[in-house]
Amino acid sequence: MRQYNTIKAKHPGTILLFRVGDFYETFGEDAIEVARILGIVQTFRNNGPGKIELAGFPHHSLDTYLPKLVRAGRRVAVCDQLEDPKQAKGIVKRGVTELVTPGVAISEKILEQKESNYLAAVHFEGEVLGAAFIEVSTGEYFCYSGTIEKVDNLVNTLKPAEVLVPRKDLRQFREKIGDKFYTSRLEDWIFDIAYAKEKLLNHFGIKSLKGFGLEKEAEGVIAAGAILHYLDENQQKEIGHVSALTLFNDSQYVWLDPFTVRNLELVHANHPDGKSLIDIIDETQTSMGARLLRRWVLFPLKDVKSVHQRLETVEAFIRNPEGMSGVEEILGKMSDLERLVSKLATRRMSPREAMFMRNSLRLIDPLKEALAGFGDDLLNQKVANFADIYGTLSVLDHYLEDEPGNNLNTGEVIRRGVSAELDELRDLSNNSKDLLLAMQRRESERTGITSLKIGFNKVFGYYLEVTNAHKDKAPDDWTRKQTLTNAERYITQELKEHEDKILSAEERIIDLETGLYQVLLDNLQEDLQSIQRNAYLVAETDILLSFSRTAKGKRYCKPEVLDGDVLEIRSGRHPVIEQTLPPGEPYIPNDVYLDNQGQQVIIITGPNMAGKSAFLRQTALIVLMAQLGSYVPADTAKVGVVDKIFTRVGASDNISSGESTFMVEMNETARIVNNATPKSLILLDEIGRGTSTYDGVSIAWALVEYLHEHKRTAAKTLFATHYHELNEIAARMPRVKNFNVSVREMNGKIIFMRKLEPGGSEHSFGINVAQMAGMPESIVSRAKELLVQFEQNRMRDQETAQSIKFAPKADVQLNMFELKDSHTVAIRNILAECDIDRMTPVEALLKLQEIKRALLD
Repeated sequence: MRQYNTIKAKHPGTILLFRVGDFYETFGEDAIEVARILGIVQTFRNNGPGKIELAGFPHHSLDTYLPKLVRAGRRVAVCDQLEDPKQAKGIVKRGVTELVTPGVAISEKILEQKESNYLAAVHFEGEVLGAAFIEVSTGEYFCYSGTIEKVDNLVNTLKPAEVLVPRKDLRQFREKIGDKFYTSRLEDWIFDIAYAKEKLLNHFGIKSLKGFGLEKEAEGVIAAGAILHYLDENQQKEIGHVSALTLFNDSQYVWLDPFTVRNLELVHANHPDGKSLIDIIDETQTSMGARLLRRWVLFPLKDVKSVHQRLETVEAFIRNPEGMSGVEEILGKMSDLERLVSKLATRRMSPREAMFMRNSLRLIDPLKEALAGFGDDLLNQKVANFADIYGTLSVLDHYLEDEPGNNLNTGEVIRRGVSAELDELRDLSNNSKDLLLAMQRRESERTGITSLKIGFNKVFGYYLEVTNAHKDKAPDDWTRKQTLTNAERYITQELKEHEDKILSAEERIIDLETGLYQVLLDNLQEDLQSIQRNAYLVAETDILLSFSRTAKGKRYCKPEVLDGDVLEIRSGRHPVIEQTLPPGEPYIPNDVYLDNQGQQVIIITGPNMAGKSAFLRQTALIVLMAQLGSYVPADTAKVGVVDKIFTRVGASDNISSGESTFMVEMNETARIVNNATPKSLILLDEIGRGTSTYDGVSIAWALVEYLHEHKRTAAKTLFATHYHELNEIAARMPRVKNFNVSVREMNGKIIFMRKLEPGGSEHSFGINVAQMAGMPESIVSRAKELLVQFEQNRMRDQETAQSIKFAPKADVQLNMFELKDSHTVAIRNILAECDIDRMTPVEALLKLQEIKRALLD
């Protein structure tokens, strides 16, 4: 326990798995927590005058239990025996061999195959923040310097599994970035530019960071250095696959804030039984491709040339279905080369995984031949970019058996011919089986015991087993070794000598194979970057092939992506909804046209459930898919590249931070108008509905006015609303147009046509929707009566509505304008002060409210 406590003190806040014999044990508070998380038995042991909690599991179950602890958000230190207990004097020497945290993991049992697992670091320094991200299981490593808003967006978009923060900045991080992340606090001195540069230069073996383009990115470099410090602290010293630090250039990608990612359901559905965009368009064959596709979806391109190259490659695949099938078949056999490289670099790659790597690398040449067969310039260029892997394959083929065992203890890992001593020992081991069979036959004939057999176990070694029925026939030169219920076990001098030869040979075989396998891994360390390069090209090919399959299977068209500001979609469809409709129910397509000269803002009115929100989202998804380089769900699409996509839809609150639903709505809307540009696309759904009618329509009106009038933020906008008053804006502002989602009313029921038509709507049909939802008929009938009365008298203020609620149905009287002389004078004075020619719509509404107050006095 003294040894345990000494090691435990070096790793505070960490669960210590302490190897004792064949078990990993935990003690005290660790034992209580481990038993709860893993659902294993917690016991006690005497420790001096008192008891101490104890919980453990067999060492061979580490891969089963360790992932559960990490997924529960725990940091785990694996403490192993560092010497052979048989040769140790006193207590066996132990030490931590691995530290695993949510952000530092390479085991496939901890990681999600199709999702990246980032470890991030965030550094606060004045107005500019530094952030860095690493994916330890693949070697991806990049940093960024920017405003708090941009770092906030990046962190919340990538959603790292763990974030490193200076101790002094933890509260600030939780307030400004978020409090839902697993955070690890580091000492403030670690976030220092000189220390960071030293860590980076030593790791990459270089003299300057200029080659990485980071000489002016001090904040990002500091964060990147903190990550290397943390990896070193966590026993991650063999990370040769982390071969470069890149600068994340946000100017290359479309800005998608976390609200937009969530509202458009790009990577995760908002409902358990729903589907995301990724669920629909991901037809990748490899885990590498699936992970890269998620990054592409979160960071669409703004460079028209790069988008065109992707689209041209997709078209080349579509033109050659037979060649496409050939490439697909090859990719389907590929293992996850990206994550195998990390295991190679850390020397944790098992022989079976080495075989998977070899088999995948053998597919590179057939893949290159298949791609060259398309006769396409872009695909030929991709073929030329593959790295040479013949040296890697020659090393693997030289050392590795065709079908090696899963671990070195099973033998048969190193190919015959590599070591003469190993081959000789194997022959001895293999021939020993024949010698044992010959010995068994000879002893059986000598004693007349026909059921005699030779067996082996780790406790007693080799033995002769005789059933009780024949034990009287055992000769005197046999020595009894063990008595069983139905049999006796014996040894002989000859059998003992043979056992010594076999066991010493097998131990030596394992030692030789272990050493030679380490030589194999050492010889492959120089090939890490070549394998990574090929893995990326395979993943990229996989995505473009996936786009092709999706386009063919779902009737997508090739979009025309331009530098201009025109967005024109003919017969556009929502990619997710159309795939989840009941069989036989068609999706109703719609057109949309937006530009910055004639039709910048579209106000969409119409009833609930008519398809307004679906239309908004499908427009954004089509634009996003086009800038991914994917075909899109439409008949035709002309997409002027957008720089940012914003959405404000749905209702949610943040009670823990004291923010109401309406406050959250206003925060998100403010974020949009403060960041939008004329190249942006904005989707607004029911802005202002969280407050009173007058407040809400005033905010909505002013927002449309702002987006129309301010050149800095004159973004292309789709605005769905139930405020029919906003239809009047189109008559006042030339680039605002009214559209409505049409319905038909028959026999008191409404039929949703889901078709967008020019012109505004004056009806929301909310009562009809309530009836469809199963609202009691008495409520529906009463609501219809009140609606007629409100429409006749234009009564919308709450006090009058309250009086109607309690009034008899037949006697309701809504006289609002019973004017007295004092009312007339007050209204005349208010109107006399108005300059109608210069009055804005919002000021007019405020004056109207002032007149209403005068009437109620």
